[in-house]
Amino acid sequence: MNIKQAKQEIKDTVEAYLLKDEFGEYRIPRVRQRPVLLLGAPGIGKTQIMEQAARECHVALVAYTITHHTRQSAIGLPYISHETFGGKECAVTEYTMSEIVASIYHKMEETGLSEGILFIDEINCVSETLAPAMLQFLQYKTFGNHEIPKGWVIVAAGNPPEYNKSVREFDVVTMDRVKKITVEPDFQVWKEYAYQENIHPSVLSYLSLRTAFFYAMETTVDGRVFATPRGWEDLSVMISIYEKMEKPVTAELVIQYLQHPKIARDFAGYYELYRKYEADYQIDEILQGKSFEGMVKKIAHASFDEKMSVVNLLFSGVSQAVREAVLQEEILEKVYHTLKLVREVIEESGDPLLTVEQHMELQKEEWQRKRGAQILTHREDRCWRKTLERLEAYKNAAAAAEEKDGSTVFGILKTAFEKDRESYEEAFSHGSSVLEHAFDFMETVFLNSQEMVVFVSNLNMDFSCIRFLQEYECERYYRYNREMLFEDVSSEIRKRIEAL
Repeated sequence: MNIKQAKQEIKDTVEAYLLKDEFGEYRIPRVRQRPVLLLGAPGIGKTQIMEQAARECHVALVAYTITHHTRQSAIGLPYISHETFGGKECAVTEYTMSEIVASIYHKMEETGLSEGILFIDEINCVSETLAPAMLQFLQYKTFGNHEIPKGWVIVAAGNPPEYNKSVREFDVVTMDRVKKITVEPDFQVWKEYAYQENIHPSVLSYLSLRTAFFYAMETTVDGRVFATPRGWEDLSVMISIYEKMEKPVTAELVIQYLQHPKIARDFAGYYELYRKYEADYQIDEILQGKSFEGMVKKIAHASFDEKMSVVNLLFSGVSQAVREAVLQEEILEKVYHTLKLVREVIEESGDPLLTVEQHMELQKEEWQRKRGAQILTHREDRCWRKTLERLEAYKNAAAAAEEKDGSTVFGILKTAFEKDRESYEEAFSHGSSVLEHAFDFMETVFLNSQEMVVFVSNLNMDFSCIRFLQEYECERYYRYNREMLFEDVSSEIRKRIEAL
């Protein structure tokens, strides 16, 4: 299955294992809660889906790469204790608590979450001395003498033997006690994740044209060469930083992340073309609504790759404008929620400014709690930070007022909020016009072609675009969506008829 299906399986497993009956007992007894074993090629995103699954299930996550551990750190150190048996005192060997088990209790204290996921990566690559402990862990949910706390679901991950010489195969006894999930790379699924994580548009554009290069693993005379989703994501971050620093993105940089010389050189060449297309086709001016008559003839004679690059550049511009509007909307929603609470008590408060500060502190505490529990995405965390910055500015404006009575203070807060709402409306209007200008160009140049299908499909995959289009009724978006859906259904029917 693909990584998205695997994540859903893990979420379903966590929800099933943590479901309780009317007596507060887990419906699936602990002994029947099989550990999940994820098997998949390195770098396809096994760790990322565990983070996402934990966030979406609202449980804690403790993650370990087991190959970094020795037998002692995994099961604990021996020590001598004394016990009495049959009236005679005896020296008994016991073990200190495993570092891994202890980290679960630390996580429970830090986050206030009593249930979670213990994720052990590279479990089938452990050393010979640690292998028996790992088998015991999978079969009995213990490290040494210490059990994994109740309410914690075990998920382990490993690589197939063809990717790692250190892989040890589990015996039938062990495999019969786990829930095995095999994961395969899938670019279309990763693409949805990439839009949420704001992967650099040049990477997405390139992989849309060269899907086979999304995951590549080859054995050559010089050894293994490979390109993985992890490599593409890390490269994307570095490209964004290099662009901010105005440093060139060279093949030498790319090959540090894509350790496949052919793919690295190909992408480096494409990246230069991508930047060139952005300037040649005056993408910014098209999205501003300026005349593009000169571009129509130029793109008519362009290659397929060039046309698709232009489509992806247009979509990237739309996505950036829409993302900013959606972010401002989410910030305003959080600010409005706080101001609503303040308004309910500010008139009765002896110190209105203190009331404002107290409610700000409550918001800050909620952000820190969620951040500590690691249940916030990067986008959500940024939204919280921006919200707290906005509330801090409101408080400072109120503190600078000569009058400090409740109505005056709230009036200042309301005025500041109205200004921010106007800024949001401007951002929303800008996002709307950018989207319409992009459709103007797409209709003139591509109309009902494959390029239009790609453009609308990208809108359907981007989280911010979907949310924006729930607020903004773009007639052409809905029209092309309906037409595409009809075409898909018609195509499927024709295929079935032909098959019959």
